[in-house]
Amino acid sequence: MNSLTTLSEALEILLVQRNLRGMQPLRQHLESGYLLRAARLLADNPGTVIIGTGFPVTGTFETDGPVGAIALYQALEALGYQPYIACGKPLSAAISTDFRVIELKVNALEQARSETQTILQRLKPSLVLSIERPGLAQNGRYHNMRGEDISARCACFDYFVTDATCPTIGIGDGGNEIGMGKVFDALQAMDIIAARTPCDELVVADVSNWAAYGILAMLGQLTGTDLLGNIRPLDILQYLSDKGSVDGVTRENTLTEDSLCFTAGEDLLRQLQARLAP
Repeated sequence: MNSLTTLSEALEILLVQRNLRGMQPLRQHLESGYLLRAARLLADNPGTVIIGTGFPVTGTFETDGPVGAIALYQALEALGYQPYIACGKPLSAAISTDFRVIELKVNALEQARSETQTILQRLKPSLVLSIERPGLAQNGRYHNMRGEDISARCACFDYFVTDATCPTIGIGDGGNEIGMGKVFDALQAMDIIAARTPCDELVVADVSNWAAYGILAMLGQLTGTDLLGNIRPLDILQYLSDKGSVDGVTRENTLTEDSLCFTAGEDLLRQLQARLAP
């Protein structure tokens, strides 16, 4: 086992150490080394990367997902990639002046596949990544962790992942996100309505934003670049909060991720950096 694989496995364990929603046992159903494999997909496929994010909560969007998407966007842009963030309103409108945005139509599942094909043909992405986006369940609907049907407030990103001819990465922390179809059978033991949409490489974490940091940690190892040093979780959270974000668990406009204070994300970043230290 080489040093990068060993490091990847250590970071994978770190990302689920809190086991907030059962990702620790679910990780056992993935072949270890998935952080490194996801990072290699990014390293080997430079160009246009489409990052789907944005989970609807009470008429707005939650903090988990967009924070990691922005961190990925900024890191990839620094490496010379051309990233896009794909999301529906109100998130798309909130960030469109600061980032390249693909606006996904909300509650438009019937036309989503053809519109996805049009965008894929135009942008010809080298990689598609989904972070904390609701995934279609077996019943063809979208559900939150409470089991509530949120289809009317969802935009569809599933077909970007299933229909793309490029590699795909999925990130989730609960089982109802795009990419979780890769371990669909294992999710049946959990008290959720699981997502059916698969992906090439699935990365799980206690908080989906943190999985983005884990991927960037490994991508930095592959590219010889520090991709964690410039991430400022509090700054990104404040940016999103000013635009109306809410915590996905408490549903309040706070500087938190899944009810955890922003300091938890900062601490996780420090732990990742400590593992990377020579």
